[in-house]
Amino acid sequence: MCEPSSAVSLDIETIPWGGQEYVVETRFGPLSVFVCGDEEKPALITYPDVALNYMSCFQGLLFCPEAASLLFHNFCIYHIDPPGHELGSCAITSDQPIPSADDLADQVVDVLDYFGLREVICMGVTAGAYILTLLALNHSKRVLGLILVSPLSQVPSWKEWFYNKLIMGLLYFYGMSSLVKETLLQRYFSQELRSMPGGESDIVQACRRLLDERQAKNVMRLLQAIHQRRDITQRLKTLKCRTLIFVGEHSSFLHEAVHINHHMDKRFSALVEVKSCGSLVTEEQPHSMLIPLEYFLMGYGFYRPLKLPVRNSPPSPLSPCISPDLLSPQSMGLKLKPIKTRVQMEDEAL
Repeated sequence: MCEPSSAVSLDIETIPWGGQEYVVETRFGPLSVFVCGDEEKPALITYPDVALNYMSCFQGLLFCPEAASLLFHNFCIYHIDPPGHELGSCAITSDQPIPSADDLADQVVDVLDYFGLREVICMGVTAGAYILTLLALNHSKRVLGLILVSPLSQVPSWKEWFYNKLIMGLLYFYGMSSLVKETLLQRYFSQELRSMPGGESDIVQACRRLLDERQAKNVMRLLQAIHQRRDITQRLKTLKCRTLIFVGEHSSFLHEAVHINHHMDKRFSALVEVKSCGSLVTEEQPHSMLIPLEYFLMGYGFYRPLKLPVRNSPPSPLSPCISPDLLSPQSMGLKLKPIKTRVQMEDEAL
């Protein structure tokens, strides 16, 4: 961050849903957190993928009126940007050590402590999904639910290893070049969206412009941390929080999502495979997330306002191999206790 401060207000016209940016000092350096909504409500934590921030990773979902109604009616959303990925960030100096994925998860703990959040629900995309899964594994009492989009759990496959090395090399020698941006867009979006008649879709063009704002060194640091991740497959069965997984059928991480779902306790997890979609479901097919999200959140007693009836929602694009029963309110835990997120300082004092 160029000029660290405790709180920075952003232009509400730039961020249609309003909010305030905080710079939280963590044990591994400052972290930008954009807070949207009533802070007395339960907390939803988001964490984006490599080279993205909350605007480029979650605005499609939050621009969807039904999804925005569901989320803002029930939650205060804490958008955590990876180090050096926030709007207007400067390059992180080379004398600062590169954090590991575990370090990044520990940074999230520092954010929870800063805001006094005791229990949260988390939503992460690919790299962000891995970091938030680590958070849930290491701090199980603080994570009540996981919403994972194109998640990771194994060490990189040979294909991912090659692309990661290619991107890191290009970033080091050429910065955020056209080839780097093209490779990242392939990571995020389906071929169909990137090659529409008449050129790229508006979504892809907007993402390409936002990538221009990223600092190459900062992206390389995050990618290196995720590239060196540990295999956490054997720990997945120990997760006791409810987990909802989204993945596009054209995502390069489809096999990872299926692998994760296979190794999770089936009582607590469900997989939604989205047709004609890449990895970044929150931007490419945000409407496809609505009905599964509704059923998932019903397990915690959260509902959409009645003024936006469910019948106006699009059908859920469940994969034929996934039983719809997995997304029933009963399966998703209607009997779970109400979520409690904020530390009750006065009660604890007593």
